[in-house]
Amino acid sequence: MPKKSDRRVPLPAGLVPLLTQPELETYYGVSDWTVLQWIKAGMPVEPMKVTGARKAARRFDLNAVKAWMAAHEQELAVSA
Repeated sequence: MPKKSDRRVPLPAGLVPLLTQPELETYYGVSDWTVLQWIKAGMPVEPMKVTGARKAARRFDLNAVKAWMAAHEQELAVSA
């Protein structure tokens, strides 16, 4: 029986996985507070339903976040 690592396949071209908030924090090198401020300022968020005891989670499309960051670069520089 093949191992799980043998079954991995690359994502189709153009398909990008959604990031969790900790992954987004790591990508930009910022704290959770900063990401929460960006969300309040209108950064695009993809809500994700979860089952069980976990509460609802957020995911971030990196391409949409990059576009939002580029459009709001001046505002973000002033607030930093």
